[in-house]
Amino acid sequence: MALAKRQILVTSALPYANGAIHIGHLVGYIQADIWVRFQRLRGHDVVYLCGDDAHGTPIMLRARQEKLAPEQFIARMNQEHQADFARFDIVFDSYYSTHSPENRVLCERFYERLRQGGHIAQRPVEQFFDPVENIFLPDRFIKGTCPACGAADQYGDSCDACGKHYAPTDLIDPRSVVSGATPRRKSSPHLFLQLEDFRDQLGGLIRGGMVDAAVANKLQEWFGDRLKDWDISRDAPFFGFPIPGQTEKYFYNWLDAPIGYLASLAHYLRAEPAEAEDFWRAPGRETYHFIGKDIIYFHALFWPAMLLGAGLPPPGKLCVHGHLTINGGKMSKSRGTFISAEQYARHLDPQALRYYFATRLTATPADIDLHFGDFIARVNSELVGKLANLISRAAGPLAKLLEGRSGAAAPAAGAMLADFRTAAPEIATDYENRNYAGVTRRICALADMANKYVEEQAPWSMVKTAPEAARSVWSTALECGRILTIYLKPILPRFAEKVEQCLGLGPLAWADVEQVLSPRRLAPFEHLAGRIEERKIEVMVRENQTPVAPAAVAGPVAATSDRPTSGGSWRAGNESPKSPLGPTGAPSAIAQAPVTAEPLAATCTIEQFNAVDLRVARVLSAEPVQASEKLMRLELDLGALGRRTVLAGIKKAYSAEQLVGRQVIVCANLAPRKMKFGVSDGMILAAGAGGTDLALLSVESNATPGQRVH
Repeated sequence: MALAKRQILVTSALPYANGAIHIGHLVGYIQADIWVRFQRLRGHDVVYLCGDDAHGTPIMLRARQEKLAPEQFIARMNQEHQADFARFDIVFDSYYSTHSPENRVLCERFYERLRQGGHIAQRPVEQFFDPVENIFLPDRFIKGTCPACGAADQYGDSCDACGKHYAPTDLIDPRSVVSGATPRRKSSPHLFLQLEDFRDQLGGLIRGGMVDAAVANKLQEWFGDRLKDWDISRDAPFFGFPIPGQTEKYFYNWLDAPIGYLASLAHYLRAEPAEAEDFWRAPGRETYHFIGKDIIYFHALFWPAMLLGAGLPPPGKLCVHGHLTINGGKMSKSRGTFISAEQYARHLDPQALRYYFATRLTATPADIDLHFGDFIARVNSELVGKLANLISRAAGPLAKLLEGRSGAAAPAAGAMLADFRTAAPEIATDYENRNYAGVTRRICALADMANKYVEEQAPWSMVKTAPEAARSVWSTALECGRILTIYLKPILPRFAEKVEQCLGLGPLAWADVEQVLSPRRLAPFEHLAGRIEERKIEVMVRENQTPVAPAAVAGPVAATSDRPTSGGSWRAGNESPKSPLGPTGAPSAIAQAPVTAEPLAATCTIEQFNAVDLRVARVLSAEPVQASEKLMRLELDLGALGRRTVLAGIKKAYSAEQLVGRQVIVCANLAPRKMKFGVSDGMILAAGAGGTDLALLSVESNATPGQRVH
């Protein structure tokens, strides 16, 4: 049955044009690209838009530092960003810039409609002003002592030490990170969008499915009191668009950044801005924004309010992802884990990162961890050992031993092939719901089934005496591989292209799952995926490592390069200068985990016991480790702490069905352990002698994942 064709508009958050794309950014762009590719594979019409967020004081200062005009600087960054995305097969229909004539026209149209609707107010604002540079200072260009906890060297909007949010003017002993001077307070009239005017409509959108339940619960916290007015203006000097009818005033770049989606659409359509608005409001058009969780406020409140005030429909869905951690910690320049897209691509296969991110991504905004040990284990065992191996172990022998010709699949394998095809609806549902972790689990389970079939049939043993029977087995493996390639295609487009070429097929579509691979002559087989070598990661980390400088007044690049205003994946700050060392004294990329000050003795003090962080975790999935008698691989949800993969020796005591959905207790701050079958990132608690005599320590079903256990 043919699917009704959908008309879908997808955007990704605009990366800020003052720094390179790094692998933390790539989480969201890979998530969106996979979803777009899936929709197209199903036959739907999709327009995928993005572009650079190119305005603001940080860009103005960065351009000045590099002795370039701002326009020259952002043009260079735009080219670099597009090259980075291309390395990872992230393909946009339009990648544009907020510094464009279309965006200027659209910003003025939006502003005028909001002004005429009575939604703009004006009042004075007191800000910090740098008397040396003669500029008003954005929050991130001010540092001082936290007014809440007294921590020194904190930014002007929040404290990295205690997490407190505050106004820049609340800082103790503030200083400008641009000049080092003590800023002075200066009042200036500013323009505000009155969000309270749209309170009922915004509340209805949040309750009506524009965001998932977890995000909706967070947004409801902001509806307790009057919604705060949003400052949409900035004072000169400022790199951006001047506000019509105002003197020395510019649109704040968080006003023109989301309007940039429409500007990018106009660029794609090669049309006037008004035509882009018509396209946006077309009946039946579905609109999806893929964003990081740190910019929910802008996209769930400010942006819908602007659209409503301008007479345009609000977005249909916000698809929110979490941040990226590496080896369980924040991305760190001192530890060499603050890795740019370009640096990664020079050392490792971008397809491997696409696959690994897919194994960790769900619809929740939980953070995901790129633990290098688990990365190596998953890519080598799943992508290479299961998926690529299935096709290579069939195409290779057919080429070498049977004239490079495939035949019909074995009739006895009909039930297995039926299972492969009937998996399509569940996999499609997981894709639609952005549960890529579920997609990869289902695909790997099918690959295990096919590889087991080949092992049991052993065609290499029969090829000399029964060549056609051997051909039939290898052809069955190819048919399994073809179906799995369709399922994998949104995640691994290059992998899919190589399989299509080998099998002499045109671009595979989702509907081709139901087709049957006819006998054919195979094209030369091309290597599909390579193993990840630990030494390559260690070389990349060492190359990327920078020494920790003593605290000092930072220049404008240091003040902003770790803190984008959009894109939502930066996690710098609070870095430790120490990291575990490998046997040669070089930093170990695999073993970077928190190290306790002292090993536990036979007895422990209350302080040592209190250092054990016990948390509630919900078992999301469980699967037996096939090559182990004892181990189960568990995927755990720890709420705000994200997801963990744990290898637990409970295989003889519990089945996978008994575990899924269960609330267990996990030691959440145990250093990750590299094992033969992967990396275990934590330990669940159980009592008993072992084997079948084990009882998991559980908690009530209404406990919250991530909740501390006392």
